[in-house]
Amino acid sequence: MDGSRVVDVSTAATVCVIGAGLSGLAAAHALSSRGIDFVCLEKAPDVGGIWRQPGAGERGPAYLSLHLNTAKQLTGYADFPMPSELPLYPGHGDVAAYLQSFAEWAGLLPRVELRTEVVSVRQDGCDGAWTVVSRDARGVVAERRFGQVIVATGHNTEAALPNPLPPGSDSFAGRILHSMDYHDGSEFAGQNVVVVGLGASAVDIAADLSRHAAQTVLSVRRGLHIVPKQLFGMSVDLIADAPWWSSMSFPEQRRFVEQALLVARGRLGDYGLPEPDHPIFASAVTISDEILSRIRHGAVIPRPAIDSLDGSRVSFTDGTAVQADAIVYCTGFRMAFPFLPDGFPAGPQQQAVELYKRVVAPDRPGLYFVGLIRPVGSITRLVEAQARWLARIVDGDITLPPADVMREEIKTYLSGIEERYGRTGGASIQVDVGPYLRELRELQDA
Repeated sequence: MDGSRVVDVSTAATVCVIGAGLSGLAAAHALSSRGIDFVCLEKAPDVGGIWRQPGAGERGPAYLSLHLNTAKQLTGYADFPMPSELPLYPGHGDVAAYLQSFAEWAGLLPRVELRTEVVSVRQDGCDGAWTVVSRDARGVVAERRFGQVIVATGHNTEAALPNPLPPGSDSFAGRILHSMDYHDGSEFAGQNVVVVGLGASAVDIAADLSRHAAQTVLSVRRGLHIVPKQLFGMSVDLIADAPWWSSMSFPEQRRFVEQALLVARGRLGDYGLPEPDHPIFASAVTISDEILSRIRHGAVIPRPAIDSLDGSRVSFTDGTAVQADAIVYCTGFRMAFPFLPDGFPAGPQQQAVELYKRVVAPDRPGLYFVGLIRPVGSITRLVEAQARWLARIVDGDITLPPADVMREEIKTYLSGIEERYGRTGGASIQVDVGPYLRELRELQDA
């Protein structure tokens, strides 16, 4: 392998956890709590996933102005709450420090191999074991066998840019970046910047830039529902956790939120943004307290999609144009698991993620996923529940149903997803916090 020295590690742990972000640490803690031997492989220099602090010149993992969009009470681990002195929505550095502290408190760090990239994961031989090939920072390649593999690398993997890019992109006089390349608005002081998108990263970055750049333009192709972090003085995820919310039917929940948003912020069209072409909860929502205020204050200028580029000129589909020094595409990520066998965890043409209970690969015994979900609200309780269930499976306390039963559950689930969100691969990882959490708890109680 590229001339690297290969080491065959004959003694391997029971489980290999891939990734030491929030989900990987939850999985490691659940295994450790049951005395299950494991190794956690992390290609970054430290634990924490997207929240860790990037090194100088390192791409990603998150911009410095990033804050939680979910309340700290629901985002901290159950056994290790976030410190009381932190604000309700802690910032990037605070969350990074918290995850590091959790890993130390739980005694996980001795089991985590940092700067170790997983090259391939394959299942071979009659015993069903998994061979994991990894490469460390020195270029040493290790080959180990495990009974089970837990993938906890998340779904924000590969930067996705529009394909094709607008005409003239090749000769654009300024910089073209993805949100993964963005760190701090001060780097753009005095410049004219166009931000593309209306998701969480786009509105965060546009608001951050507007405090440094000479001009910040937000280019939006399709309207999304923008939800403030708080309604009626309560964090929206704390509302979603309330018993009175769970007692509502889905249509009642939708009507409640629609009316609350109309009172809280009015119509998005009044801000110069496109109105969503779908009802709320039929697609991902954007959580932001800032972006509408920054637009109303003239600090962020909304525009439609980019039509073309010419030198430093950026033209939009409404006929307007601006001069720009940089364009930041906040156009999301592609799920990618290059170390896994083809077709996993997605099905044909990568259309949908096909996992039993969003965790188990039914046709690959011993291959599991933690955190490959996208809830509206905090993910922490969900990945902890996934991890506890998995630890019991690994320990032999719980037996999975036959593969055909698991495939039928996947089919039923994806049918419901398609009915609600349409036929999009990304929607296949959407979950509703309350119902999914109850489902995971029932699996453990069965």
